[in-house]
Amino acid sequence: MKHTNFLRPLAVVLGLALGLPAQAGTYDITVDKVRIDTGTFKKNGIGYNNSQTPTILHFQEGEDVVIRVKNNLRESTSIHWHGLILPFQQDGVPGISFNGIKPGETFTYRFPIEQAGTYWFHSHSGFQEPDGAYGAIVIAPKGGEAVPTDRDYVVQFTDKHPHSGSRIFRNLKSSADYYNRSQRTAQDLIKDAGAEGLKAALQDRKMWGAMRMMPTDIEDVQGFTPLINGASTQQNWTGIFKPGEKVRLRLINSSATTYFDVRVPGLKMTVVQADGNDVKPVVVDELRIAVAETYDVIVQPREAKAYSIIGESAGRTAMVRGTLAPSAGMVGPYYKMRPQPLLTMADMGGMMSGMDHSGMDMGGMDMSGMDHSGMDMSGFDMSGMDHSGHDMSGFDMSGMDHSGMDMGGMDMSAGMPVVPSEGAPGAAFYAPGSGLIPTAANGGKFLGYEDLTARKPLYRDRPATREIEIRLTGNMERYIWSIDGVKYEDADPIRLKYGERVRFKFVNETMMAHPMHLHGMWSIIDTGKGAYDPVKHTVSVAPGTTLYTETEVDAPGQWAFHCHLSYHMAGGMFRKVIVEGGPS
Repeated sequence: MKHTNFLRPLAVVLGLALGLPAQAGTYDITVDKVRIDTGTFKKNGIGYNNSQTPTILHFQEGEDVVIRVKNNLRESTSIHWHGLILPFQQDGVPGISFNGIKPGETFTYRFPIEQAGTYWFHSHSGFQEPDGAYGAIVIAPKGGEAVPTDRDYVVQFTDKHPHSGSRIFRNLKSSADYYNRSQRTAQDLIKDAGAEGLKAALQDRKMWGAMRMMPTDIEDVQGFTPLINGASTQQNWTGIFKPGEKVRLRLINSSATTYFDVRVPGLKMTVVQADGNDVKPVVVDELRIAVAETYDVIVQPREAKAYSIIGESAGRTAMVRGTLAPSAGMVGPYYKMRPQPLLTMADMGGMMSGMDHSGMDMGGMDMSGMDHSGMDMSGFDMSGMDHSGHDMSGFDMSGMDHSGMDMGGMDMSAGMPVVPSEGAPGAAFYAPGSGLIPTAANGGKFLGYEDLTARKPLYRDRPATREIEIRLTGNMERYIWSIDGVKYEDADPIRLKYGERVRFKFVNETMMAHPMHLHGMWSIIDTGKGAYDPVKHTVSVAPGTTLYTETEVDAPGQWAFHCHLSYHMAGGMFRKVIVEGGPS
């Protein structure tokens, strides 16, 4: 809370950008144990300023801020100012930029606000962030917003689970599919056999079994309740509007593991900002917001009725609804969740290399361990199928050995790394044939990175001085995540030179998307637009793809670089970056 104006606490409650004049200000944040109530379950968690509702800090571009953080926990804590450009000592990462904030201690952050836009903040200690330690930052630009609006709301998503973050991580380490409630059943096999043929369906099952994977492994954690601004669907966060007004929605994904597909049925969304940086307006029907990303969108409801803000998990396992309404107490329509997508072999990337399936024999497969509940064979006609050579009596899909599998006859081009290319809207940054390629619920326009164009260049366009390959690696079965096959504890830092321009080549060799966040510096996504390439703080790298970014190395010091999925970061997909040289 800021002490220089009594309206600031009100702004935190209402989530409004008040446009107050720039000034040096002091803000207070307490880190507290709180009781979190989602309407479906209650749990102990962590919150800021004694609330499960995210605190919103309102800054002005050009302001020098002083933020006093009081730790009321019995453990150390920290706050990282996600996406803010600041001295590395103020970045808030224990072990890299400072030592953390001890129990009972008050730590004072001091840094200038050199940018504008929508950002957020969170703990970088243990699993405090998934336990509730997150908030929002709204920075008003000096000259006013490039696209003015009548209303302005933060819409901050998260995935609140009944289990604590530390318990979730322990369970994932003991069994990577512990939280996968979408296990494939014998009924699914029968359905697929009817559509593809029995041999193809069995071959598909054996390949997945050989990799110890499932095509439903899209989200590490299921069984959560998604929230908007700390409120579940039944708690119904509501933003008020008058018909005809332009409403800015500052979308922030503060989830531990969940990507959300966001839409406002009945309204077009005009995207005007990505990760705090203005982009040329693009009109869409739906967008996918990766963990840690932010998007500013503008909607203009013209009717005096309630509209729904829908956040649907990319894996289609949970959905949250907020409401835009002309008066309090109204509830937006609820929409049925769409069918769950399935990963394909195109999403496997480097995991498939070297596999040989020419000698695959379907004999000896034991289906006794599969879930047959609800199986109805009455409508399943197998009379036209060729069963020759298929002995189903011993088909065991668990613990398969793929050492003798020959993939020589399989077209691997679908699973090889790709660079941005023309295709369906929103699909250019996914592997061709991926099961994760998004489509809008109404069949309209779905936002993709290829649609983002910087409103104004942040940096001059110049050749990179060198390229660094970042291989995103992991072992899903053992739940180990790494960069270049090495966990953080065993890795040397990435060393950059102040003043150089580095091109990062991200090669995702895993079956999961990874939102990669470089602290302290911007990531410029190569979309072929040169100086107008979009500039972001978090970049999502889809399964089985290669993505290129460039970074102007303009921030001396030590920085963190990691996947922003909480349990992937904890599992080892993390690096320290040291920028050598430059001003002290």
